[in-house]
Amino acid sequence: MFGAIYIGLSGLAAYTKGLQVVSNNISNMNTLGYKTSDVSFGDLYGPGSAGGLSFGSYSGGGQGVSLNDISINFNQGELRQTGRDLDLSIDGNGFLTLLDGNDTYYTRTGSFSVGDDGYIVLNGTNYRLAVLDANGRPVALNIDSKRTDSPQKTDRVTFADNLSSSATTFDIPDIKVYDADGGEHKWSVNFTRPETSAGTWTVKVTDETGTEIGSKTLQFTGGAVDPASQELLFEDSTHGLSVTLDFSANVTSFSSGTVSSLRAADVTGHATGSISTVKVNDQGQLEITYTNDEKAQLGSVALADFRDPQALEQRSKALFVYSGFGELQYLAATDTRVGTISGGKLEASNVDLGAEFGDLILIQRGFQASSQVISVSNDMIQQLFGIRGQG
Repeated sequence: MFGAIYIGLSGLAAYTKGLQVVSNNISNMNTLGYKTSDVSFGDLYGPGSAGGLSFGSYSGGGQGVSLNDISINFNQGELRQTGRDLDLSIDGNGFLTLLDGNDTYYTRTGSFSVGDDGYIVLNGTNYRLAVLDANGRPVALNIDSKRTDSPQKTDRVTFADNLSSSATTFDIPDIKVYDADGGEHKWSVNFTRPETSAGTWTVKVTDETGTEIGSKTLQFTGGAVDPASQELLFEDSTHGLSVTLDFSANVTSFSSGTVSSLRAADVTGHATGSISTVKVNDQGQLEITYTNDEKAQLGSVALADFRDPQALEQRSKALFVYSGFGELQYLAATDTRVGTISGGKLEASNVDLGAEFGDLILIQRGFQASSQVISVSNDMIQQLFGIRGQG
């Protein structure tokens, strides 16, 4: 009977621990990135487990129940839209990698920002988001050297579409070109053709002040640009510009009345730019967009892939540490084994409230049953003492 009390006590202890796990799950139902801990129980057996009942003693060897080792449920949580570029989550099996000195942490989701020291850090911590270096190893990334995008001088304007052969004049105004210091200038290109001269056009370039940069001849033969005039060089010595007007690709001259569709399809060069946004692009790379519309890729975000995710130990703020010896790989988001990075989204907790309440009821009933065993055993012991007292 005393053995039954201890077995009942093991039930109270196990179900109390189980209640702690379930209560932790329920209390974290709104915690971003939280992963549910699954509850299960196992029986305890000692010597004589193959026996049965014998007179005067219980020889079955059973010693009660215990809470099994906690396993983490890594099922995907809901990805919730936030609109912040550096709110990151994983649609797949991978983990974001965070570095803090010699320590490495992993997380499924998090709100990041650019810190004062130029590193991209998890908000509220000093943990730095890692990218893959040339050798595929995770390293912290500093963007201080990328805060400004240097200007680039314009050296080519590429044209496309049709210059009507039945028109006599056409203008393309306000083509933005840039000098070596990033200064912006607006060129206007005027095309004129004498009525008596088919296929021969005079190309005149002027700047925003009306000053003529130069004048060249553009020749068409059979609707196509003559190879000798495909590239026309114009030089603005005042601003140190030497720009080629390129008509070599996709430029025609067919009759379309007075309407021409000729346009400046591509203009090289740009002004000085400062950081406009920092985000993760569709290829899983950290990307800076500058105010001059230029972009720079800084490297692929390092995603960790674990052969045995159960070796991860859950920490505060939805972080994990890895103490196992199984295979660990760092991969880019283009690898299907780790999934893709979703910017502007955070992963919600994967707690299933209905399942947790079901476990709560089972634990409550188990606790009640174990306490009842103790109560009955106590009554039987009291009755036994009573018999001895009467004797």
